[in-house]
Amino acid sequence: AGGHSIDSPEPIFGLAVTGRLSLEHLKRNGGARPGDLLFLTKGLGVGILSTAQKKGLLTPEHAALATRSMTTLNRAGMHFGKLDYLHAMTDVTGFGLLGHLAEMCEASDTQAILQFDKLPLLDAAAIDHYIAAKCLPGGTQRNWDSYGHKVGPLTERQRLLGCDPQTSGGLLLAVDPAQVDDFLAAAAAEGLSLESIGHMSARGAEQPLIIAAA
Repeated sequence: AGGHSIDSPEPIFGLAVTGRLSLEHLKRNGGARPGDLLFLTKGLGVGILSTAQKKGLLTPEHAALATRSMTTLNRAGMHFGKLDYLHAMTDVTGFGLLGHLAEMCEASDTQAILQFDKLPLLDAAAIDHYIAAKCLPGGTQRNWDSYGHKVGPLTERQRLLGCDPQTSGGLLLAVDPAQVDDFLAAAAAEGLSLESIGHMSARGAEQPLIIAAA
């Protein structure tokens, strides 16, 4: 549970939802283990596309990309919670992928080796086009200022994608590699075609929480 404060010119409708769950199926952002494979269930780029829209630069062909992602429910998490070999799970929202992955690493005492070329994007060509047009949310730099010291060296594109704030982003999952085939089948049953974006490793005391794969 939580929330955040923003300065916004648009009116915003807020609500809260309560429900019940079985505690034995509760997943936390801690508990990932060295060797676990990392998966992300939605593409990145919501913040970049939303900023392009605010600047009046979003083209009609890209108009529905962010909306379609934001309105896609993370209902698969209800089923993933029942998988014992799924060791940690969290959603990716305003802190961007790197922020929420850093939290998972801290809570699990692990290091993440991230394959940036495997990151799912809502539309890679569109995202690169709007990055070149400087359609970058203010939250991107604030995110990096907040946790960049916990991350190893990155290219500018890697940083902009990893720090891009997501609204209703996907689920970030740490899965036992020995059960990956079963997990991918479970994901496919939920309509998800997933590919690993990296893995967890043991972390030394002076090592960054997240590094880019060579």
